[in-house]
Amino acid sequence: MKFFATCLLTVLSMTNQVLADGAPPPRLPMAEGDKKPVTVPETKSFGRQEAFVLPSGNIGCIYTPEGGTKVYQPADGGPELSCDRIEPRYVRATLPRKGDATLVKDVGDQSCCPAGPVLDYGQTWTAGPFSCLSTRTGLSCERNDGHSFFLSRKRLAAN
Repeated sequence: MKFFATCLLTVLSMTNQVLADGAPPPRLPMAEGDKKPVTVPETKSFGRQEAFVLPSGNIGCIYTPEGGTKVYQPADGGPELSCDRIEPRYVRATLPRKGDATLVKDVGDQSCCPAGPVLDYGQTWTAGPFSCLSTRTGLSCERNDGHSFFLSRKRLAAN
């Protein structure tokens, strides 16, 4: 009975440790014959996304570098530039690694816009093959081969 009580107290203290600091208690060592070789997965170096928003807060962009990130990889491997316009109707413009820019007018994951940094009017942002110019009349973004898009409250264009 004393052994049972000791085991119960040990389990309860481990449970309290999990609740106290959110981490599971350490595992007890396995028996010598139960050890299995540990394989370490090959790690991939991921880049970091960059984001910016226009002063109006109506347009925000996310740049994903070549190879993507731990949570998002562009379909063509990237790099990719994606900008969302909120008003008057939510629209997403995307410039992939190659090919035409696209406009998506039925965006299922509306997530615009980052809090900052702000790309002030008259400033240019550049990363990878992309550059964007912020103006009071809208945002124009271009890939180094000439494909581009334009977003504003009044006009949308992509090629």
